Amino acid sequence: MTAPVYGKVALIGLGLIASSMYWAMSRRGLVGEVSGYARSEATRETARRIGLCDSIAESAAEAVADADLVVLAVPVGAMGAVAEEIGPHLKPGATVTDVGSVKKEVISAVGPHMPEGVHFIPGHPLAGTEHSGPESGFATLFDNRWCLLVPVEGSDRAAVARLKTFWEGLGAQVEEMDAEHHDLVLAVTSHTPHLIAYTMVGVADDLRRVTDSEVIKYSAAGFRDFTRIAASDPTMWRDVFLTNKEATLEILGRFTEELFALQRAIRKGDGAHLHEYFTRTRAIRRGIIEAGQDTDAPDFGRVKVER
Repeated sequence: MTAPVYGKVALIGLGLIASSMYWAMSRRGLVGEVSGYARSEATRETARRIGLCDSIAESAAEAVADADLVVLAVPVGAMGAVAEEIGPHLKPGATVTDVGSVKKEVISAVGPHMPEGVHFIPGHPLAGTEHSGPESGFATLFDNRWCLLVPVEGSDRAAVARLKTFWEGLGAQVEEMDAEHHDLVLAVTSHTPHLIAYTMVGVADDLRRVTDSEVIKYSAAGFRDFTRIAASDPTMWRDVFLTNKEATLEILGRFTEELFALQRAIRKGDGAHLHEYFTRTRAIRRGIIEAGQDTDAPDFGRVKVER
């Protein structure tokens, strides 16, 4: 157990990330009290049933009352409306952060609604599974994963340091990054790969020469992993692509160029080009393993860890 970093934390949105944050906070004794709110009454009832948060509020305004840290864990397309709702009810000196995977648009949407004296420090934990909802969270989700903090102009350094300590207490490694660079990096490492996975699964669905039963029955590791990624929350990913258009389209353009080059190599029987290309990409995989972000035998089923 560690000394509490914040007296009260409010979680707005109670899906995978927020629920995992709660269990991780509870594991380490990081905060004194946690309130939660979700727009859906069914989600709030589920949260109460499983003991998620110390209290579940009936409105976002009620949840953030007297909170030292407010975490916006809603789809990025909903951030602005939520910020507008809670702005007048935020405690002076409180910190507001988020967990969205797009930063420039979130800063534009949320920033104008933050009152004077409230510290807005965007964030993004690079952790998740294909599951969603309050029952999908687990305490170890952030262990040895990265959390990127994206301070805005004029961010209070003491508030940033406190938030960094909080995320480290949840098990994460923390680095700072500017918003534009964050969105480009995530377009490479997350957004475009998800779009490709959605596309590949969609192609298999459209390819009527391969029946549905064959696609399911004979799924090899590559396609199986595409389906895992493509099972991610559709609302969240719709908002990601609509709010990170520029970076995603740039990386998609680069991807298309690479794909055409491989297409030419296959058509011409250029085995040397293919071998060199695959050798280079294999080295990237080795780098991910050496960085401690995966293992030689990853659990592609991503079995949920007990709380």
